[in-house]
Amino acid sequence: MKVIDMKNIGSASSHAPHEWAAINWRLVQRNVRAMQSRLAKASQDGNWRKVKALQRWLSHSFSAKALAVKRVTENQGKRTAGVDRELWDTPQQKFAAIARLKKQRYRPLPLRRVYIPKPNGKLRPLGIPTMRDRAMQALHLLGLDPVLETMSDPNSYGFRKNRSTADAMSQIFLQTCRKVSAQWILDADIEGFFDNINHDWMIDNIRMDKSILKKWLKAGVVDREQLMATTTGTPQGGIISPALANWTLNGLETELVAHLEATCGVLKTRKLKVGVVRYADDFIITGASKEVLETIVKPWVEGFLAVRGLRLSEAKTKIVHIDEGFDFLGWNFRKYSEKLLIKPSKKNVQAFYEKLRKVIGDNLGAKQENLIRLLNPMLRGWAQYHSPVVAKQAYSRMESLLFWRLMRWARRRHPMKNADWIRRRYWRTVEGRNWVFAADINAKDGGKGVVELYSLANTPIERHRKVKGAYQPYDPQWEMYGETLRQERMLKSMSYRKQWARLYLDQSGLCALCGYEMDIETGWHDHHIEYRVAGGSDVLGNRVLLHPNCHAQVHSLGLKVVKPVPV
Repeated sequence: MKVIDMKNIGSASSHAPHEWAAINWRLVQRNVRAMQSRLAKASQDGNWRKVKALQRWLSHSFSAKALAVKRVTENQGKRTAGVDRELWDTPQQKFAAIARLKKQRYRPLPLRRVYIPKPNGKLRPLGIPTMRDRAMQALHLLGLDPVLETMSDPNSYGFRKNRSTADAMSQIFLQTCRKVSAQWILDADIEGFFDNINHDWMIDNIRMDKSILKKWLKAGVVDREQLMATTTGTPQGGIISPALANWTLNGLETELVAHLEATCGVLKTRKLKVGVVRYADDFIITGASKEVLETIVKPWVEGFLAVRGLRLSEAKTKIVHIDEGFDFLGWNFRKYSEKLLIKPSKKNVQAFYEKLRKVIGDNLGAKQENLIRLLNPMLRGWAQYHSPVVAKQAYSRMESLLFWRLMRWARRRHPMKNADWIRRRYWRTVEGRNWVFAADINAKDGGKGVVELYSLANTPIERHRKVKGAYQPYDPQWEMYGETLRQERMLKSMSYRKQWARLYLDQSGLCALCGYEMDIETGWHDHHIEYRVAGGSDVLGNRVLLHPNCHAQVHSLGLKVVKPVPV
């Protein structure tokens, strides 16, 4: 087996790599991270000339270009082509793409318009850039994101590193849970947010290469073979679109508080109990009274949005009392006898059940084990999303609905059999639990095994630990906090696979090949050091976690991976 020293490939002392497989990704990540830390420091100091110089330096570096290509060729959209129908599938295409990421004579192609269904039955338009345009966006995002993180509102949680919907939920809980907390909520909705952002405002205010940004905004869209100009908005689907959207709404919290303190004074502002919690373009604002939200806060928000070419939706924006409750990010927030309870919203539960029903209906002739493998990731993901809130009742209700849906599935397959035969055929008792939807499978070692449906009712309810509002992922002072937070959340996402969690801890959250951090965004693969076809076992001592790309390199180049020593 060939052994390659990954520490020296592509280092500063050696020649630049000549092929994709020879790139030292650990060095690439370190170079980009160091530049991003400098960008964050310059942004904090308000040294915008230095920010501009560092962004230009980063966008011209080999490391940033390689990382940008790596991102667009390994994410979920890697097999979705733009209007040029071009994909970067092979290592040769990926390596050649690095040299194509140049500003000189760069002209983005129009976006390919596709539509995806929304929960309300309508269609959401997405704009799909070409691979080259996606890579260019990823490249410039590396320089924009550290600046954006420095300037972001403390309670903005959408599309930011180590922040999630659960953080937004926890902040709303903190702002509304006490008897003396704000009782009124402005539940806001922006009308056609991504379609209506003012281009001139973005070009004047977003701190990145203006000429590149203008080209992206004016690239146009191909919809049903018709080329249409884009005069406003930023298309959903581009890699940089969430960052542009966040930048557009930055200041909604800090500028509102500053406005209130300037007009009402600091002490009175505190009594108004105004607080903003935002996730992307969805946000709520708390207040001590309905009058405060109607006469002071809402007019200011409308003016803030108008400058950016946006406005609130009259139909969907409303002011409600906490006893009446409101829905946000799939949860319902409501006080019952002065006690705040957060539950899965009825709309979210119904939408998820419809999703399950469709999957079961589309697989009437599938094997039981295949149906279970289709349903388990859906059930596990939904259960984990709601695990920080009061969800036991929703879990039990969903399990009951799912049971009868699966019973109909089984009866349709065996219309001549009675209920007792069907129960024995598809349900069994497992570890003291009755009526477990499970199937026998042939294990890889020649033995027998059982695959069972994920149990929603057995999902533990655990309170979420909220990220600190001031957390800056590119500031070295926050490095230890960010590392601890990232590991906690990764271990929680691996909780149903305790062996993965053990491997992740033993490797300190680092890939066993390149030595760089693994997280939910990068993903991971379970690799056997001694291949199973060569007699390798499934014991933990013979397994490591690798980045998906590193895993592919190990098998394509025959690299040898050494078991890391736990720190």
